[in-house]
Amino acid sequence: MATFVMRPVSRIARRIHSSKAIQRDLNTSSACSAQMTVRESLNSAMEEEIKRDPKVFLLGEEVAQYDGAYKVTKGLYQTFGDKRIIDTPITEMGFAGIAVGAAMAGLRPICEFMTFNFAMQAIDQIINSAAKTHYMSAGDVNVPIVFRGPNGASAGVAAQHSQCFAAWFGHCPGLKVVCPFSSADAKGLLKSAIRDDNPVVFLENEILYGRPFEMPEEALKDDYLVPIGKAKIEREGTDVTLVSHSLGVLRSLEAAQILAADGISAEVVNLRSIRPLDVDAILTSVKKTNHLITVEGGWPHFGVGSEICATVIESDAFDYLDAPVVRVSGADVPMPYSTELEAASLPQVSNIVTSVKKTLHVDSALQTN
Repeated sequence: MATFVMRPVSRIARRIHSSKAIQRDLNTSSACSAQMTVRESLNSAMEEEIKRDPKVFLLGEEVAQYDGAYKVTKGLYQTFGDKRIIDTPITEMGFAGIAVGAAMAGLRPICEFMTFNFAMQAIDQIINSAAKTHYMSAGDVNVPIVFRGPNGASAGVAAQHSQCFAAWFGHCPGLKVVCPFSSADAKGLLKSAIRDDNPVVFLENEILYGRPFEMPEEALKDDYLVPIGKAKIEREGTDVTLVSHSLGVLRSLEAAQILAADGISAEVVNLRSIRPLDVDAILTSVKKTNHLITVEGGWPHFGVGSEICATVIESDAFDYLDAPVVRVSGADVPMPYSTELEAASLPQVSNIVTSVKKTLHVDSALQTN
């Protein structure tokens, strides 16, 4: 039986008390040659894949002549025409069904939802048709389709337009679920999703669309791919592991910078993929830091953080933990419209910092020394 070893609090506290602040840039990529926004990188990925494969086409509300509600599809209609970039009526169940049928027939559709909140109108097409057909056909019928669009809370759009669907779709066998963070993530993962023979739910974040990131030189090439199911260590650390996806990665990196000023070394794991989950990356980090905090914008009950907690507890990494796992998540309420209440309902950097210090017993340890 493995030994449960407690890390002495006083040793952590002494090192934290004596260390200086460490300032690091939020970007961890090397050999960067250009900046791209997440919006631009998604656009680039679709343009390259539509050009590469004549079976790929895009459909959705306002994706063509209007360049997309968030301008992610800007210029694609002018480049490829109305046979490859198709505006649809406002009927998610209808055009999602058309896309699923096209995928069953051998095409590779990219089905855009203006937001994933509207995907609930098409839930039967996604779950019962796209996700289950390969299994129910005994492997004879593939459904190579990408469902993509903004996911999670934006700003000031209230309860019906602020939900995170990562856990919803991650629960369903037959789907792959992807949540990119950076521009390189967005481009490489979307290209991999389009080439995948399985249905992929591609959850973007509206707040990240306009954020620029440094792009590694290889990410600017047409053949750049990020494998689905592989997490990325955005920041190395030794004291605590922060596991997150999408916008939560940014909040975790910001928290890690603040914690560094107090001498706390936080490792930030960018999941990138919800299903399949990179369990090895999570467990390896936990065994190194002995502490785990999950960060997500969705509700706490039966969420991504809950699945990660269960996975760690059921593994040999449980014996490496020096404290209980902590989940930082959205509040268990429908999203309020009030600006102040909205902020209080979403995980903030301060929530992550406070959770880390409580987990490490930093404040109490410093007061006693």
